[in-house]
Amino acid sequence: MSEKARTLTFLLIASGAGMCLWFMTAAVLPDIAAELALPQAQQTALSSAVQAGFVAGALFIAVTGLADLIDPRRLFAACAFGTAGANALLLAAPLDGGLAIALRFLTGALMAGVYPVGMKIAVGWGTADRGLLVGALVGALTLGKSVPYGLAWLGGADWRAALATGSVIAALGAGLVLFTALGPHHRSAPGFRPGAIRLAFTDARIRSAYLGYFGHMWELYIFWAWVGAAATASYLAAGAADPVSLGKLTAFVAIAAGAPACVLAGRWADRIGKARVALWAMASSGTLALLTAGSFGAAPALTFALFVLWGIAVIPDSAQFSALVADYAPPEWAGSLLTFQTALGFLLTVATVGLAPLVADLFGWQALLAGLAIGPAFGVLAMRPLVRRHAADAR
Repeated sequence: MSEKARTLTFLLIASGAGMCLWFMTAAVLPDIAAELALPQAQQTALSSAVQAGFVAGALFIAVTGLADLIDPRRLFAACAFGTAGANALLLAAPLDGGLAIALRFLTGALMAGVYPVGMKIAVGWGTADRGLLVGALVGALTLGKSVPYGLAWLGGADWRAALATGSVIAALGAGLVLFTALGPHHRSAPGFRPGAIRLAFTDARIRSAYLGYFGHMWELYIFWAWVGAAATASYLAAGAADPVSLGKLTAFVAIAAGAPACVLAGRWADRIGKARVALWAMASSGTLALLTAGSFGAAPALTFALFVLWGIAVIPDSAQFSALVADYAPPEWAGSLLTFQTALGFLLTVATVGLAPLVADLFGWQALLAGLAIGPAFGVLAMRPLVRRHAADAR
């Protein structure tokens, strides 16, 4: 096995393991709420605190240039092990209090040293196949984020076992990043330069990739965080047997199904253009948002199929926005610009993930699901200049 193949194998496993705790509380919330009678506000806070923590951590890394100044493997490993510890402490913390929310915030902050830093390592291994490299990484992250729902489904009402197992997976898998190597295109920054992130606003190409990413994030994290609840509500309306268990299974399969799609989309992106693939993915996911909303409460088999198809379409564009930023950014500042991109995108999700259940309570899950199509529509418009640019360059 070549050094590149070995590094990418370890990096993909480490990334999936390091991000597997993101939806840990969301996956087991029905069981926690049933046992502890958690109010809706506390449930929402436990889910949205991760987003807020990630934003804080990502902004710190982006502004300080930390991912470009030190060995990204060490930063990744330290943060990934930290997420495992913070998640494990939930087993001792009262989940109806502020400490649990603080631990979820810390988990999110530490994950900012896993996701974008992992991309920094990946893009250092290629330019011609960068769409595939980042696509494979995002596929691994996607698979990792499905793990909590799988653990929750397997464990039934035993949410403590799911929490403990998730921490073990994160701790064991994330250590593999220490066995990776840095690629030939990796560059370290010569010093601290916060002004590098100004390129996000002054470079029209990077700005378009950022805007497309924001439209994508409007949809993605509401889908990932609340797909189980939305599917359960639809199954309840259809009179399905054991709708809660079926909702957990739907969430697990829908999120996990996006992983191979990221790899395939990455391969196509290197051939026909990253912006074009991102545009097609957003058009597909927006359409499926409307179809899923329109069929709410229909036969469980149809609901399951539409959520899974939506899960396949909702994620492949994410990798290509990041690959575009890496293409247009100076190599030595790729880590800062990628981290800043994710920080702003997740800042948007702090509001959207927290408000989603409130919107569902006021207007129904159908209205919420249909409203998610707004993000892909905005993203399609943002990607059109980059698609035209790629077509002109190809001529």
